[in-house]
Amino acid sequence: MQTDIKAIDLVMLVDDNDTDNFISKRIIEITRFAKRVEVKGSGKAALDYLRENQNVPENLPSLIFLDINMPIVDGFVFLYEFEKFNELVRNKCKVIILSSSDNKRDIDKIVNNNHVIKFITKPLTEVALDEIKLNNI
Repeated sequence: MQTDIKAIDLVMLVDDNDTDNFISKRIIEITRFAKRVEVKGSGKAALDYLRENQNVPENLPSLIFLDINMPIVDGFVFLYEFEKFNELVRNKCKVIILSSSDNKRDIDKIVNNNHVIKFITKPLTEVALDEIKLNNI
């Protein structure tokens, strides 16, 4: 693992599964991938957070790990709403899909979104985080 790459200031986990959020948060903390982790249990909670902080750059995550399959506001709805944010939010917050879905149609649809930079299959691993760092995502 490379240790010369600076930790990301803030990442956000968006998943309705508490166990997945716990595992992802722990791997991020253990690997010192990010200084802060903001956990949101729904797409709506994540959108609300971004709305409240859209003019406060230091409170905006550099990376958002987004699950696709969530009730009410799923990953697709989140990305649709994300498009409506100001340029600061859209440019600073990069989205990585973190999903257990293996539905090819879902994956193709979501990976073609301009704001999605990567698709990772759960669970989040140290190897996946290293790859993100190595690619300067």
